[in-house]
Amino acid sequence: MNALLHPVVILAGGLATRLGDISRAVPKALIDVNGEPFVLHQLRLLKDRGVSQVFLCVGYLGEQIMERVGNGWNLGLTVQYSFDGPRLLGTGGAIKKALAKLDGPIFFLLYGDAYLECDYAAVQSAFASSGKLGLMTVFHNQGQWDASNIEFADGRILAYDKKNSTPNMRYIDYGLGMFRKDAFGSIPTDEPYDLAVLQQNLLRTDQLAAFEVFDRFHEIGSLTGLEETRRYLAKMKVNDGKSKR
Repeated sequence: MNALLHPVVILAGGLATRLGDISRAVPKALIDVNGEPFVLHQLRLLKDRGVSQVFLCVGYLGEQIMERVGNGWNLGLTVQYSFDGPRLLGTGGAIKKALAKLDGPIFFLLYGDAYLECDYAAVQSAFASSGKLGLMTVFHNQGQWDASNIEFADGRILAYDKKNSTPNMRYIDYGLGMFRKDAFGSIPTDEPYDLAVLQQNLLRTDQLAAFEVFDRFHEIGSLTGLEETRRYLAKMKVNDGKSKR
């Protein structure tokens, strides 16, 4: 049986500009993936991994997400919402605003366009052992699935930069993190803020742990990624059906 997992905060408020016309009328979380919104695939995976509580940070067309997902009970989850408000707050600002709704001091952080099949309980255990304010999962990407942005060696992140890649950056931010609320103490409330800035600050002060994962990520943040994810989930459904016969 899975250990009791901390809540998961999902960043689902972006404009999804890389998807063009596909995301003009619907938010990225509701983009159709094999007959149903992507967010439902994501939430079922979290439930399967042992998660029980989810907070969706929403902004652009967020009301549509709330109407479609509801309180999550039909998925066996408790789903709550945090709205950016009049202006988009960015990844860090959206998390800061959501913290008031979280009861406990620790949470997972997941991007709203990512389908990640790693062991969430193992990530949680690694974070607890680290004693640090944040943790980033990393994947040996070698520039294959997206631009690598991390230099990683001997279990430690040596450098992280999403804008300025170097030849030594062979790993990528996998898309799943863990944080203590205290990590966001210096971030202004209701102001736009980039999560990557906070992560770089934590790295600089030796407060960012790392956990290497070996299951590749799937994402819908790009047109190529969306089609790959559709094919992957369709294949998984076929294989699951065969295993139940």
